[in-house]
Amino acid sequence: MAIDGNSLVHRSYHAQARTGLHNADGRPTWAVRGLLMQLVAAVDRIRPAAVVVGFDDPDESARRTRWPVYKANRVDKLGNLIEQLACAAQVLHELGLQVIMPPGLEADDVLASTAAHARSIGALTVVVTSDRDAFALIDEHTKVLRIINGGVEASPVMTAERLVLLLGVRPEQYRDFAALRGDPSDNLAGVRGIGPRAAARLLQEFGTAQAAFDDLPGVRARVGVGIAARLADPQARRAWELNCRLMTMHTDVPVDVDLAGGPGVLPLKPAAVATVFRAQRLVWTVNDALCVLAGVDQDRLRQPPPPLPSWIDPPAGGGYERPRLPKLPGRPASAQLSLFD
Repeated sequence: MAIDGNSLVHRSYHAQARTGLHNADGRPTWAVRGLLMQLVAAVDRIRPAAVVVGFDDPDESARRTRWPVYKANRVDKLGNLIEQLACAAQVLHELGLQVIMPPGLEADDVLASTAAHARSIGALTVVVTSDRDAFALIDEHTKVLRIINGGVEASPVMTAERLVLLLGVRPEQYRDFAALRGDPSDNLAGVRGIGPRAAARLLQEFGTAQAAFDDLPGVRARVGVGIAARLADPQARRAWELNCRLMTMHTDVPVDVDLAGGPGVLPLKPAAVATVFRAQRLVWTVNDALCVLAGVDQDRLRQPPPPLPSWIDPPAGGGYERPRLPKLPGRPASAQLSLFD
């Protein structure tokens, strides 16, 4: 399983911001807690042999250095988001997962490299992200668990067949599709006048954007005069070519996963899992994490639960909302709050 750490931390940061939760040291931790809960849910659903988590290099970007327009529209990250991104990478490393932050590159490059590495050793990959760019990685060896509203359990596992049903394009056409359509979140303008439907129609008719650009008479005859005129604009080809270069993911980031053992291979050490989840005050999910991440048998979890720490008590007048996670199948209700030593 290859996880887009930036994507999941960002989602948790905005989804859980109202809680304003901090750790015992007073540092913001709501996004880290959300990431850990999504990790448990995703591992429980996918049951991978190993987990790799990718993060963007926070200091350098080879893409922005070469093409300054890339993501130039984004405002600077808030300080407590930057802090939680760094904390998340450290926490996942302490868990025993393989955490990769490639110099000058992004989490997407880690996902692509992990999928390529898995393919080379005869393994399958499930990519976990909320970013649609990962659709380009789908093939017979790679699927994408696309996180949407509703969390891991409500999110679809995208395959080549499902992508065709959703967008009308095959995975190997997705980069062309996105390059034609553009990506406002990355400040990448697409071909003027070409939206998702027109992009999908062009790729259905011609297979690739290159073939469509090279056969404008055919575009006029098979797709329409208006679309052909838009492709004939010299700016159109330049926009498509630039987007393709920026959207191409690196597949050569070193990913050293040995399924026989080592960083990232499950099950993780129970002591590490218990320590991390307790430190993040995730007392209600320690048992779930131990069972899912460390393979601890439920019978080994102590009962009855010890008294809850004083900081969990609701403040006078209320105002504290207890986090809730779906119960794992077969988990007795009496074991939900017990802790493991």
